[in-house]
Amino acid sequence: MPTITSIEKYKGSTMRIDFDEGEPLFINIDVLNEYHLQKDIAVPQSAIDQIVHSNDFRRAKERALYLLDERDYSYIELYKKLERNYSEDICLEVCNRLSEIGCINDRRYSERLAEHYCQTKRFGLRRAREEMRKRGISNELITEALYPYEDTASERIAELIDKKYARYLTDEKGVQKVKAALVRQGYSFSEVNKALAEYESEMEEGEE
Repeated sequence: MPTITSIEKYKGSTMRIDFDEGEPLFINIDVLNEYHLQKDIAVPQSAIDQIVHSNDFRRAKERALYLLDERDYSYIELYKKLERNYSEDICLEVCNRLSEIGCINDRRYSERLAEHYCQTKRFGLRRAREEMRKRGISNELITEALYPYEDTASERIAELIDKKYARYLTDEKGVQKVKAALVRQGYSFSEVNKALAEYESEMEEGEE
């Protein structure tokens, strides 16, 4: 059974623990205190494994909270971020814990994404759905979050035309260019044709 031969400060809040056999441990001082580690104490390998796990969990959780402080993440999205540096069980444990306390909330995140893509970016539902899938949101939550925007395509297209495309609607070539751009924004051909017809009608009425 390894016995602790020395405990010294390493960097910041990280401590170095040396044993009479095996490799040293580098753990946070809070983990050190949690397990009441002291010089000359014999530590079973099973306990060392648990200490390492606790330390990795702490580091992964701190990393996750740092990321979440910058922006929201879905469960899957955050898991994949952590997976680059931590084991599967640590990633699952951290994500589950942060879900329990509300730091990760896919429903809340999906609603914010839907508002961002539809209201701010003025994407069509197809493009918004694609972008939300990339963020790790489930199809069920995507459908739920996009529901309020199902009947507002014409309004968003009209806003895009006023802001970016009106100057191109002077000839057929320009109209086709605008249609292609709007389809890339995620709108269907029927939505684009309907919105352009309504826009043209409103322009004609304004000229009378």
